[in-house]
Formats: sequence, structure tokens, C-alpha cells
Amino acid sequence: MIGLLLVITGLIAPVAEEIPYEITAHGQTRIDNYYWLNDIENPQVIEYLEAENLYADSIMANSDQLIETIVMEMLGRMPEDEASVPYYRNGYWYWYQYRPDEDYSVNMRRRHPDGEAEVLLDENTYAVDHEYFSVELLSISPDNRTMAWAYDTTGGHWNTLIFTDINSGDTLDIVSNASGDLAWAADSKMVFFGLNDATGRTDRIMRKTISCDDMVCVYTEQDLTFWPWVSNSSDKQWILIGAASSDESEYRVLSADNPTDSLTLVHPRTAGLEYYIYAADSVFFIETNLNGENFSVMRVDAENPSMENWETVIAHDPEILIEDVDIFENLLAVTMRSEGLKKLFLADKITGEGYFADLGEEAATFYTSANYSPEADSIRLIYTSLTTPWSTISYNISDETINILKTQFAGENFDKNLYESERVMATASDGTLVPIGIVYRKDLFVPGENPLLLYGYGAYGMSLDPMFSSSHLSLLDRGFVYADAHVRGGSEMGRHWYNQGKMMAKMNTFTDFITCGEYLIENDYCNSDLLFAMGESAGGLLMGAVTNMRPDLWKGIVAGVPFVDALTTMLDPSIPLTTGEYGEWGNPTESAEAYEYIQSYSPVDNVTEMDFPAMYVFSGINDSQVGYWEPAKWVAAIRQANTGDADVIFRIEMGSGHGGASGRYGWLGDTASKYAFLLNQAGITE
Repeated sequence: MIGLLLVITGLIAPVAEEIPYEITAHGQTRIDNYYWLNDIENPQVIEYLEAENLYADSIMANSDQLIETIVMEMLGRMPEDEASVPYYRNGYWYWYQYRPDEDYSVNMRRRHPDGEAEVLLDENTYAVDHEYFSVELLSISPDNRTMAWAYDTTGGHWNTLIFTDINSGDTLDIVSNASGDLAWAADSKMVFFGLNDATGRTDRIMRKTISCDDMVCVYTEQDLTFWPWVSNSSDKQWILIGAASSDESEYRVLSADNPTDSLTLVHPRTAGLEYYIYAADSVFFIETNLNGENFSVMRVDAENPSMENWETVIAHDPEILIEDVDIFENLLAVTMRSEGLKKLFLADKITGEGYFADLGEEAATFYTSANYSPEADSIRLIYTSLTTPWSTISYNISDETINILKTQFAGENFDKNLYESERVMATASDGTLVPIGIVYRKDLFVPGENPLLLYGYGAYGMSLDPMFSSSHLSLLDRGFVYADAHVRGGSEMGRHWYNQGKMMAKMNTFTDFITCGEYLIENDYCNSDLLFAMGESAGGLLMGAVTNMRPDLWKGIVAGVPFVDALTTMLDPSIPLTTGEYGEWGNPTESAEAYEYIQSYSPVDNVTEMDFPAMYVFSGINDSQVGYWEPAKWVAAIRQANTGDADVIFRIEMGSGHGGASGRYGWLGDTASKYAFLLNQAGITE
């Protein structure tokens, strides 16, 4: 089934046998020559994937020294031991720390800021026997005596949920196939959590008493396009069971004091209506698109939460997108986005009147974090920009000052002043202005001469915000320019930005990215022959589409866990997550229009004979979000159609999933290999 050609100088590219497989829909039959790669139980599939890794090794062999150098550089930007800034919750201070040479964190707490530390969970103890290990949940009971934690050993989010007595260390209960969502009843004995179906989709919310055989299902999601979850309100007074599709949501609520009571439906799911509940004491604050696509904030009495009682606190603004809400004793801290930039608005809880906090740089990113004490006089945030390392900061509400609690270590010799960041606008073919964030090292920048890496995503309404990356310094310090393309499909410019890059408008995402690449060349941010592109997951779909559409524009493409077999995947509801994606891409099973539109851009379906740019594609065999076979089939098709001689590399991790290798250091080798590939293609060898 597999043609592997060996020559004296080493391996040449594996060739997958073409075995025609017919897929018929809407009266059209497509031939998938590589469908057999879907069968992981077939030993020849494993053989083929291993052959791809051997080939990748052979191509990258001359870069071993460069890869090692980059790994050492990145290690030099990581302190040997590191600890997070402690946060306060329910009588304890919590934090995690990394010890020298250990891959996983130690989760800790103490009663007082200078009290004795108590180890809650040393992840290293459990990770030692696993190639992949990730803790996806850690939650402490209201009485502070029991720890719930969930771990995955596949990379596919197949969690084992464990309940541990903190004082004795005894295991009290174990639940398999858990989702990673959990809520506590006030008695600290009864818990709510999600379970997954055979495809990996959460479809049930369960209730049980720890150490008792009384598990019951309290909610089942029948609609395959919806995904349910369960959580506590930040004060643990409420249990919230939500369910959402791409553009609808609904909530059921329950007092944590009365966990066996019936659930109260706040408002039934309604076409196009989204609402998200932030509960505090006797009031629900509701972020909703009821009054406009950019959302407003409303409030309602928790005892009578039906929609007719909702009152507007912060009105909808067509120019400002509301993204998140944190509740404090006397105000709401509302994360907003205006003209593509994040802002923190501090609002009166009744009138909605307030002001924007001054957090420093305009083109920056922040996330509110660990604000569990409503009475606090400060707001905890994580803050960064393209040139500012990740920082934990505290914004003092009374005097509007900032206290920097911790700044990420970026190396002994890191000097922020060596780097320049810019924000520019490229004009798309329909006249839309598309933002681009750019960063480079000032003393190495020569207009029109530098290599440039353009990164993109553009899906699910997820914004690609300006963020510092210490690993990027290994590119910037060798003369690369780095740029983020804020293409439609994200929410950078408001909710309309998302709507204009999904479903039957998805092509805007791809043409926006091409526009950004052309702009960067035309305005001398890079050498026209040294423009590279990179994207992962849905951003990998972007890479596949722009490669097919404009292969001449790119010197090289890096595509990670790429969603490139879009049409075949969306026709198969047995594949994890497919049904929940209909609102993003369309349902090609039911709609001929959606079928034809997805087919028009699906990368695997649009590979034709041409000179492909250099390609570095990577995936994980346990990926539950994008099957490994998608990039495998894509690369096989490219190899068959490629009329050029640029390297096409496919590397697959044989023990991980969508997020790649686990652990603090697990990502270093993979990242260094990608960077070495880019540098080699740019003619930079050391």
C-alpha cells in the first residue's frame, strides 16, 4: 500500500497508494484517493505515518545544530524555577510553581501570605508514566477539604475525574470519560459534571455525591449542534448549566444550597439569540446580543430571571463589542473591544455609567484573572503586547494606578527597547480595512529586505490579539519580521467581523490574508521573495486555502493541526465535533449550497498541479479536533500534484493531540524545528 523509495543519500518522500473511495452527496460523487488513511487500526497507516516522520528527520538533519541552538535560546528565556502570583479565594492563597528541570507544575496553597505552603497536586508524580499528560481541571470544594481534578493522557481531552481528600491524600471517587467541567453544591459533597459521548462531544450533565453510587443525569443535550457545560458562579452560590451552538445559547440555573431541586430555565434557546450569565448573590448580570450583535449587559433578579424582567445596564453600541464581565462589590469590570483594541470599562452596577481604565499601551492585550473577591479594591489582570512580556498586574480602583506584580522572564539580555511594533491597515478588495500587527528588531530591519512571517487564524469569532512571545525572539533576533493578520472570521473589529468571515462569507478570511501579505510586500516590510505564512487548526485551513489560491506569494508555509479536509469531515457526523461546527462552516449534508461553497475552498479538494511553496505540516495522532488523516491526505495530494522542488514535510506526534506535546519543555523541540525550517528557507543557517 505504501511506496517507500530508498536511495544511497537517504530517504525520499513517502508516496501513499491511491485507492479510490467514492463519497456521494447532492447527486455529486467525489473520489477520495487517500480515504484509507482514516483507519488508525490499519498497520499500514502507522507505517506510512512513521515513514513521514523518518522523511522529515532526513530533510531536517542538516539543521540539527540550528535546532539545538534555538532550543537553548528558548530555554535561556525560561527561569529554572518559576511561580505564579498567588490569588486569594475562600480563605486560601493559591498558586503553582515549577521546580528546576521538572516538566509539570506543583499546585499549592497557604492560609496566609507568609504561611506554610501546602501541596495540593504535584503533576510530576502522575505524569512520569505517560508520554502525554495534561491536568484539565483543578477545583477545590467550598469547605476547602476536597480537591477535584481531571487529567488526560491522550491529547484528545478524554478526562479521568478524581476526587481527593486534601488532608489525607486519599482518593474518594473516580469518574471516567469526564468533560473537564464541574460545579460544587454548597455541602461540598454533591457535584455536577459533564460526560462525553463516543465522538468526544459533551452530551450529559451528571450529579452525584462523592463516594456514593447515586449518579444521575440532570440534563441531556439532544441537539447535536449544541454543546453543554456546567460551572459554579464565581462565589459558588449558583450552579449554571449552559448549552450553546455557534449562534444560540441557553441557561438552566440552580441554587448550590439546594442541589436536588429542579433546574430553572432562564430563557429557552431562540434562533440567533445568545446570552451568558454572570451570577452574584441575588442578581444575574447577562451579556446578550438581544439588543444588537455587539452585545449589551443586562441585569435581573435571580429569583425571577425570565427575559421580560431583564433591565439594561450597559446598552448595545455598534462600535464597541462587549466580551466579558467581572463582578465587584460596587462596580462591573467589563472587557470591551473598540476599533480592534481591548479596553477595560468600569461601570456602575445599576446605571452602567463609568470610565475606561488606563492600562498603558494602546495596542495591548489583557485578560481579567482570578478576581474571586468582590470586595477587593483592585482588579487582577494578565497584560501583554507585541513588545511587552506577559505581566500580572493589579489595577487599583480607588486611585486608578497600576501595580506590576510579576513580569515574565524573557532572558537576561532582553531589552524591550530593541524592538518596534506597528499597527497598520491593509485595504481588502471590497474596501474593508484589515488590521495587521507588526513587530521587528529595529537595528536589523532594512525596508524591503527582511524575511517576514505572517500569522493568521480567522474563525469562531476568536480574536488574534497582540501578544508577546519569547520564542519569537529567535526569529526577530535573526532579522525576521513577525506580523499578525487580523482577518475576518475573528472578532477584532466587532461581531460583524466574525459574521463576515463564516459560513457563506468564509472566502473573506482567505482573501483578507492574501491582501495582508500583498500589503506587507508593497510597503517594504519584507523581501517579496521571503514572505512566509503560518496558521494552526482553523488557521491551518487558512494556510491550505491561501496556498492553493496564491502559491506564488509564499516562500514557505507552516500549517499546524490543519483543518484541510473540510468537506469530507463536515459530511461525517461520526467525527468528533462535526455537528457542533455546522454553525461555523455550514451543513453540507443538508444544504447543497453549503456543500458547493465548502467544496470551493476545502484545501484537499482544490489541490491542483502547480509549484507549491516549501511546506512544513505538523499534527498529532490523538487529535480529537482535527483528525491526523486530514493533513496526511493533504500532504499526499500535494506530493502527487507538486510540479516544483521545494521541500514538503509532514511531521506527526505519535503520542499527543491537538495541542501538541505536553509539559513545560515538551514544545521546545517542535517549535525549534519549525523555526529552523523557516530560517533555512530564508537562507539563514545559524
